[in-house]
Formats: sequence, C-alpha cells, structure tokens
Amino acid sequence: MKILAVADEEEKILWDYYDPEKTKDVDLIISCGDLSPHYLEFLESMINVPLLYVHGNHDGVYEKTPPLGCTCIEDRVFDYYGLRMLGLGGSIRYKPGPCMYSESEMDRRINRMKRKINLRNGFDILVAHAPAKGHGDLADLPHNGFDCFNELLFKYRPRYMLHGHVHKAYGRIAPEILHPSGTKIINVCGYRILDIGEEEHPERGKTGSFLYDLYVSLMRTEFDR
Repeated sequence: MKILAVADEEEKILWDYYDPEKTKDVDLIISCGDLSPHYLEFLESMINVPLLYVHGNHDGVYEKTPPLGCTCIEDRVFDYYGLRMLGLGGSIRYKPGPCMYSESEMDRRINRMKRKINLRNGFDILVAHAPAKGHGDLADLPHNGFDCFNELLFKYRPRYMLHGHVHKAYGRIAPEILHPSGTKIINVCGYRILDIGEEEHPERGKTGSFLYDLYVSLMRTEFDR
C-alpha cells in the first residue's frame, strides 16, 4: 500500500504545481495535522483516494471548517483494508487553546482507547501530530513530545509512528528514528510517500481477534461501497 503522509507545510509541488504523475500510485492519504482544510480537500479530490487526518495544535479552525470529504480518526482505531491506524492528534499544552493536552490528559486519552485497541489485537500505525518524548522532539516546551507515547509503543509495538509538529527548518531533524520498541518513527513534515508491505499488517479480517474478525466478515465499510 502506498501512502502519502503530510503535515505542517502546504507543499507547492502538491498544490500550486500539482503533477498527477507524482501521486498516481497513492492508495491512501494521511494528514498529521496543522494543514489548511482547503489543502486537504484539494489533495483528496485530485488524488481521489481516502484522506484520514488528526488535528495539529493549530487546527482549531476545523471545528467550524472541517476538511470536506476527509475522515477524522481522532481517538479511533481505523481499519483500512487490514491496516490499523490509531489517531492521537494534538501537541503538548503550552498555552490555552484547543488541540493541546497535558501529559496526563494524553495519557487518559490513550487509556480510553485501550479497549478498542485490544479488540483489534493492536494497531499498525500510530498517527499523531506530536512526537514521542525523546524521539524527534525538541527541548522547548511547545515542541516537547509525549512520554505516554513511549509507553504506548512499548506495549503494542506498531510498525510505524507518523508525526509532524517539528519542522525541518528548526535544525538538524532526523526524518526517521528507530524507537527502542522496534517502531519506525517518521517525521512527515511537508510530505513523505511510504510503501507499506502486505506483510507489515494483517490481512483484513485476520487480526487474530475472534470478535473483531467476525464483525469485519459480516460488515461492509464505507470503502466497500
């Protein structure tokens, strides 16, 4: 599965100078936040594949102007043909405002999700805006990562974590980091195109969770229509 992952910066190569050849094989778009809803709508309509998103810390505008035609996966485990994606957007709280959380608030969000995660026998990609503490974050408070993300990665060991928030212009930012859990952490600020192999996630309806696999076998999703 080929995924276009975007965050933080509207890339001219994908907007002003859009060339369909660059995205012709993309199967799915994932936004890790802090992007104009109009930009997301443009990508979804031009590439004509589903676009999933979480909020960045500057995405309060989505409350009044959500990106039309796109799917929010905040606090969900979203199954796309067997690829299970957990959405946990927002950044560390550094001032009053929406889409920001204290460490304890994010930890509570994760705890509320554990039943859904366990029902699906884990997840394959953590889709976040902020990085994990100590793995791609910065020393200043606004760009600190969440330590509870480290606990989440150690517990479920997903293949990938995608995030934005830490821009390339901030210094020598590693685009990929291997977490001690084995998860590959990818900073998708701007855009990245990722190839996810079939062997990197279960076949649809074959997670090993009896109840969830039965449910999938009986139900059609919005993408089956």
